[in-house]
Amino acid sequence: MKFISWNVNGLRAIVKKPDFAAAFKELDADWFCLQETKMQEGQLTLDLPGYHQYFNYAERKGYSGTAIFTKHEPESVHYGIDVPEYDTEGRVITLEYPKFYLITVYVPNSGSELKRLDFRQGFDKAFRGYTSKLAETKPVIYCGDLNVAHKEIDLKNPKTNHHNAGFTDEERQDFTAQLDAGFTDTFRHFYPDQAGIYSWWSYRGAARSRNAGWRIDYFVSSKALDGKLEDAKIHNEILGSDHCPVELTTKDLLA
Repeated sequence: MKFISWNVNGLRAIVKKPDFAAAFKELDADWFCLQETKMQEGQLTLDLPGYHQYFNYAERKGYSGTAIFTKHEPESVHYGIDVPEYDTEGRVITLEYPKFYLITVYVPNSGSELKRLDFRQGFDKAFRGYTSKLAETKPVIYCGDLNVAHKEIDLKNPKTNHHNAGFTDEERQDFTAQLDAGFTDTFRHFYPDQAGIYSWWSYRGAARSRNAGWRIDYFVSSKALDGKLEDAKIHNEILGSDHCPVELTTKDLLA
């Protein structure tokens, strides 16, 4: 089974580019989880035969937002994490299946001068509680732009970016706490020492051509699913956004 996660940095814009249609067809995933769709209901109609479509829109226009396109209709769909403070920006969608939950999440960016670090840490704590509660019932897979490079290996320039948004001690410690709660960073599960593989590059300074990037897009799964994981990939060859798609393949989780 194939899962794809991609921060598209504006769904209405990226669907006009040939990169998106070609990637969608070539990847042929069971689940496509998107972040930063930046749209409201009714602004876009997608013709995706064979896929069920689910969207969570931010109240603020042209901001944040998530979506999931799936070949497999879920038992239930839930929007948000049931904490009003964090549920106005369209950041989370949860699909429930008989044997697991799938979540797409767009974690808040701490922003310039870390103006939203407190908000982001509050979200991290609430999301950790949400995923841990679900995991008491059945295993969880969640994916998305988590806006954190966990270790120094996960970004090109760790020394100069220390204390910048996405690489603060606080954000990294919060992600460690998430993993310690019984979850696996699936890419590092397969490639613990792989360096120079990133999923986001700034538009400034020709960062992508220099591969001066960050690995901030993840698939994270309950440790109970470790034996079901088959591989994880980062598709840095696919263009169209400042992020590239990331992939998880598993054994059949619906059987």
